[in-house]
Amino acid sequence: MGYRVVVAGATGNVGREMVNILAERQFPADEIAVLASSRSVGDQIEYGDTGRMLTVKNIEHFDPAGWDMALFAIGSEATAVYAPKFAAAGCTVIDNSSLYRMDPDVPLIVPEVNAEAIDGYTRKNIIANPNCSTAQMVVALKPLHDAATIKRVVVATYQSVSGAGKIGMDELFEQSRNIFVGDPAEAKKFTKQIAFNVIPHIDSFLDDGSTKEEWKMVVETKKILDPRIKVTATCVRVPVFVGHSEALNIEFENELSAEDAQRILREAPGVMLVDKREDGGYVTPVESAGDDATYVSRVREDPTVDNGLALWCVSDNLRKGAALNAVQIAELLGRRHLKKADETGEEDFQAVLTAE
Repeated sequence: MGYRVVVAGATGNVGREMVNILAERQFPADEIAVLASSRSVGDQIEYGDTGRMLTVKNIEHFDPAGWDMALFAIGSEATAVYAPKFAAAGCTVIDNSSLYRMDPDVPLIVPEVNAEAIDGYTRKNIIANPNCSTAQMVVALKPLHDAATIKRVVVATYQSVSGAGKIGMDELFEQSRNIFVGDPAEAKKFTKQIAFNVIPHIDSFLDDGSTKEEWKMVVETKKILDPRIKVTATCVRVPVFVGHSEALNIEFENELSAEDAQRILREAPGVMLVDKREDGGYVTPVESAGDDATYVSRVREDPTVDNGLALWCVSDNLRKGAALNAVQIAELLGRRHLKKADETGEEDFQAVLTAE
């Protein structure tokens, strides 16, 4: 017997990716329901490359009773309306919005990093998916933290326009086309021209001069990995369609050489080390698109601080940064708690993570 699974927001970038990944990973689902707003009702979504078509239903009229879990990709406002309803009906919500991430009664999960924290989900029957930039960063940081204890992280992000949804991708495409033909490159979604430009501004500004995106990376890293770690972030939107990149500077309590860090990362769950120290011997967003791994390159020692390292981290933000992590949480929930399907145990799950 398998699970009855809901994907809410299935017509958006992340929702469609969730559906695809459920199919790719052969998630043990007996039934899949895809939900969206009323304007998408009746649309057809293919279940991965299976040829099986799913018909979009109206989330407003959907009864979640009897469904096991729901993957939400509908934004904070809609989540505030529907997540409590689904959770109260016994359908565990795995939420991709920022609404519940810092709720102390809601686990914030990256399975390779803090799988055991999922045990607290029963308090609200809701599990939070972290911010896309946070997710890939903590996957890279976790094994290094275990080895030498991280004191401080300075991160600069280079975030693709897909993080702003289809409207962001459309704006980059339209502006680029307009510039080539001599037409105005009007900014609509973003605060300034994004084509052939970078914008050091993601989400709203806070009183201290940081942005909400930067704040998310700080507080989410502390909740997921270790509250003692000091984090400072500068988040930048760049003219890339898919794939977030990060330049990380890490200070440790204990000595950790670049060679040892490379060895640790090579064996770490969810990480793919590509660090050849030659032309092209590193990963860029173009290569990460469509892949599940968090790629790490350019690992080197920082001589300006005691026990410092610098590295480059790249991942497909629609996958590990959102949809893949949500599906991995669903897999973890099934293996560790619901146990309806014929699934492997926790040790086998960790082996799967290591192999990815």
